[in-house]
Amino acid sequence: MGQLFSKLVYVLFGTREVRVLVLGLDNAGKTTILYKLLEPDSSLKHTPTVGFNLETLKVHGLKMQCWDLGGQDSIRPYWRSYFFNQEAIVFVVDSTDKGRMLTAKQELHAILTEPELQGAVLLVLANKQDVPDAARVSEVSERLGLADLERTWTIMGTSAERGEGLQEAFAWLAQRLK
Repeated sequence: MGQLFSKLVYVLFGTREVRVLVLGLDNAGKTTILYKLLEPDSSLKHTPTVGFNLETLKVHGLKMQCWDLGGQDSIRPYWRSYFFNQEAIVFVVDSTDKGRMLTAKQELHAILTEPELQGAVLLVLANKQDVPDAARVSEVSERLGLADLERTWTIMGTSAERGEGLQEAFAWLAQRLK
């Protein structure tokens, strides 16, 4: 009965709520991305997230309940506490931090093996593309081993500070979740 009511509300009002995890190593730009989508004209600098931020984005008829989790070493073991009932993962990578790409790959592949996330759509954001020495999107994809994944995924280049690529990335995600 509950699913029928939910589908009826979606058909009548065009709004469906989905849960989205926003993950990545510390300093990748996760929080900046989230708040740039909420307040495009904002230029606030964000401090490292200790714990999580929870915000709702409205994208193409979907309400995305975004769980932005801190990415420090000490916080990553707690990510799994948020895996239940998530429909998508946005994995943010600092394209300038080439020395930690292997760590990012290991963390990404570890979460993708979790049973609760088996059906989750994956959006990888190669962030900080506006920085001169940033790794190209294709290089980030290769270093993360994305071609080996057996799930719906894409990778897109972004600049959280400038807001570049964010709308397109989340539009792609919304299309896959509808």
